[in-house]
Amino acid sequence: MNGLCNRRHLSLVLVSAALLAFQIALLQILATSQWHHFAYLVISTALLGFGAAGTILSLGRHWMAARQAQLLPLLLCGCAVTLAGSLGLAQGLFGGFDSFLLFVDIVEVLRLAAVALLLMLPFACGALAIGLIFTVETERISSYYFANMFGSGLGSLLGLAGLSLLRPEQLPPCCGLLALTAAAVLLPGTRRGVRCVVLISLAMVAAFLLQHPELALSQYKDLRRALDLPGARIIAHQPAAAGQVHIVEAPVLRSAAGVSLNWSGKIPKTPAVFINGDMIGSLPLTTGSDNPRDAATFALPYALGSPRRVLVLNAGTGADVAQALDRGADEVVAVEPHKPLVELLRTAAPTNFGRVFTDPRVAWQSIAPRTWLARDRQEYDLIILPSIGGFGGNAGLFALHEQPLLTREALQLAWSKLRPQGLLAVTTWVDYPVRNPLRLLATLVETLQDAGIATPKDRIAAVRSWGTLTFCVKRTPFSTAELAKIRTFAERWAFDPALLPDLHPDERQRYNRLQDDSLFELFEAVFEPGRAQLYRNYAFRIWPVSDDQPFFSQFLRWNRLDMLIGLYGQRTVPFLELGMLVAGLAAVVLSLLATLLILLPLAGLPRGEGRRWKTLLYFGGLGVGYMWTELALIHRFVFYLGQPVYAAALVVAVLLIGSAVGSALTGGFTACRPWRWTAVVAVTLLFYALLLGPLLQTTLSLSLPGRVVLAILVLIPAAVVMGMPFPLGLKLLNQVRRAEVPWAWGVNGCLSVVGAAVATIIAVEVGYSLLLLLAAGAYLLPTVIRLRIS
Repeated sequence: MNGLCNRRHLSLVLVSAALLAFQIALLQILATSQWHHFAYLVISTALLGFGAAGTILSLGRHWMAARQAQLLPLLLCGCAVTLAGSLGLAQGLFGGFDSFLLFVDIVEVLRLAAVALLLMLPFACGALAIGLIFTVETERISSYYFANMFGSGLGSLLGLAGLSLLRPEQLPPCCGLLALTAAAVLLPGTRRGVRCVVLISLAMVAAFLLQHPELALSQYKDLRRALDLPGARIIAHQPAAAGQVHIVEAPVLRSAAGVSLNWSGKIPKTPAVFINGDMIGSLPLTTGSDNPRDAATFALPYALGSPRRVLVLNAGTGADVAQALDRGADEVVAVEPHKPLVELLRTAAPTNFGRVFTDPRVAWQSIAPRTWLARDRQEYDLIILPSIGGFGGNAGLFALHEQPLLTREALQLAWSKLRPQGLLAVTTWVDYPVRNPLRLLATLVETLQDAGIATPKDRIAAVRSWGTLTFCVKRTPFSTAELAKIRTFAERWAFDPALLPDLHPDERQRYNRLQDDSLFELFEAVFEPGRAQLYRNYAFRIWPVSDDQPFFSQFLRWNRLDMLIGLYGQRTVPFLELGMLVAGLAAVVLSLLATLLILLPLAGLPRGEGRRWKTLLYFGGLGVGYMWTELALIHRFVFYLGQPVYAAALVVAVLLIGSAVGSALTGGFTACRPWRWTAVVAVTLLFYALLLGPLLQTTLSLSLPGRVVLAILVLIPAAVVMGMPFPLGLKLLNQVRRAEVPWAWGVNGCLSVVGAAVATIIAVEVGYSLLLLLAAGAYLLPTVIRLRIS
């Protein structure tokens, strides 16, 4: 009996690790093949599979329990095969998917739902095996839940390691192999037919491993369009957990972003660099002469002088770094968090493009730019922020993308790093209706006012080309000589001054006319004391964002949706703000699927004794609370540790492994009052909401190893207590209403799906701090209803 128990524990660890690693692989697969906002579907889809498994267990508990020894290996074989083959099958449906048609073609919505159901299958098979063990081993639920959570924590680390070594499309078959190992562990004592199924499954997984499909890219992805060019080829590729990197060259591939129409020189052929299929820029040439970037608005700060020390944030391909060196900078600090990108460009870039990665004047820092700003003690003559938007607008595709460098707090930090005559420069593409330039200007103006500057207009200059708009913010007011230099620069390259302290209205559209004057009228309104009224009345969100809601590119206002439809038409609005609308639609689709697959089939089950609504609220509250806590804590520690991917993995791993320890500790509890522990969790999260931010800010100066150790120590208390309520609740339910155990599992999965689906939308709308408080409230709900024997 002990041998069987040990094998089941090991099998749980393996299948849990396989499913979590697959989730991490799917995050990058969807971010690369489609858009990063589809990656948010992964967690909800996984939980949908777990919830559906709970439903099946509830409906067939007795039949499955009687055949558990034979069913468990078969379920794990199904999990292995669907893991290994899921990518090829999903691409058959998702390959022609067009996200821009989601709101005009019901077929695309059905295709999205079909893909969610298809990707749910491996999670459903694996969860059936996990849930079946939980159901028949309820008396030892603490140790089995430990194995489940420990395996999941291990899987998050394995997933990251896999993405660092392999292409993302190679990982699903590897996860399938791990799940198949879990099946093999349970083979002793099974029938010959079960063993044959395992062998057949092994052959299928091996076939998928050897013949895995290439990742099919959406027709809208930058990498797909670049590879469609004549003679295009990938000259370098690097798998990475932070996003796989491609370098592409083609005879016709050239970069002329924002270059003046007066430029008469050559536009050189330059390789382009992509992360997860999205272009981040082109490699800069070695020679500093005849550089078309000098004829773009990006060169505005250099028209005012030659800065000696320059800070480039999100340095990417090094184009801004090269320009700073060409303009005489003695020292450049280039901050780029994607370390594999820098290493690849340093070693694999063509010889005439890679000098910025080896130049002794450049100090490359592999850390999140926001974390660098908080820890750095130097001052600079020029600080360059990353460019915003894209040519023609980006259709709201970055609405759910956190941009911590564009918050009020970030700009205040950058402002404090400037020398007395220092400049802060940032470029945005001009979109219509106006959103990016307007929110950026509002953030700059309020940053200056927060710094005690009574007249921000004296310290902000902006120059506009046919497509780009570059702002320069100066530590001191612009002098008459500097304003003359800006006008000379603008006239030389046929740019128009958009903002100057002494700007005359006739100067605004001498060379590049707009379809109306609304941009300039809105700019003037931002400088007015009553700009809050502009924020309230404008059709889009344009007020500055904060660290708590760092979604700079999220402009959609749900209460203004009718106004937008009236102004631009029902078929046009999705093309303006697609990202947030897709997130909302996906949340609705997944919630409907969860209801259809989980709650409705369970409604007809016999109620047994007691009140089922208490079971619903207890286990539903646990599912929602756990998901919201996880997302809120990931946000906090990404800023603290400075490495987004690894910080997220650390938080997930510590929470899961800590929860496993908490579950194991409950095995020795004699009195079973789970609602007391949900109260402990709620109080713990309240303390985190109040004290975590100041603690992390105070200790930000520690070394990275010190911050990692402190992060683990801080997370452990919450992780341990969060692992206690679920096994305690199942143990109690097994005593009083055993038939509801699978139902409780299904309810937990269903509401976890809904919680994960809406968590990001809640964070966008109200912020991460309130999300953490809402998570505490979700845990407090089981305390209020008090699931107990009486």
